[in-house]
Amino acid sequence: MSKFELAPLPYAFNALEPYIDAQTMEIHHGKHHGAYVANLNKAIEAKPELEGKSLEELFKAVSTLPAAVRNNGGGHYNHTMFWNIMGPNKGGKPTGALADAINGTFESFEKFQELFNNAATTRFGSGWAWLVLSNGKLVVTSTPNQDNPLMDVAEVKGFPIMGLDVWEHAYYLKYQNRRPEYITNWWNVVDWDAIAKRFDEAKK
Repeated sequence: MSKFELAPLPYAFNALEPYIDAQTMEIHHGKHHGAYVANLNKAIEAKPELEGKSLEELFKAVSTLPAAVRNNGGGHYNHTMFWNIMGPNKGGKPTGALADAINGTFESFEKFQELFNNAATTRFGSGWAWLVLSNGKLVVTSTPNQDNPLMDVAEVKGFPIMGLDVWEHAYYLKYQNRRPEYITNWWNVVDWDAIAKRFDEAKK
């Protein structure tokens, strides 16, 4: 029986300090992401016909599936991406084809950043802000809860190039209710090389 698994963090819990604290990373990865994986496996066990399907396959018809598959499958996919587009000593700006696409679509990196920050700040309650390749074009969007742009329920569908978790559990221990401060500081740990790879993958 195939089971989804929680991969280890690709860096130490304290690697993103001072921007994201070690305790938040440990709880966020081990407890929150760990629970999504465990609950997704339980939800799949209850629906044997879903056995062996990839997350991407599940998302294409997620509107027809139990809420537990949508919520926990989204939680697993979103967090797996999130850990891998961050790293210590990162930040700065994108280069190459991704930078050209961002500048071509949004006029400048700063204007893109402003749009993305606004999507993350104004997402009511829990959710995610995204940069998505949709029909060959870069779009900034956001989703509620653990939804993502690969799901058939998404307002803007496409391949997620990068995403920011704005659930309170992602920042509350350090930032309390100061979501905008968390969002601003997050840019210091963004791994543009990893995001550029996702951009290249999306264009295939």
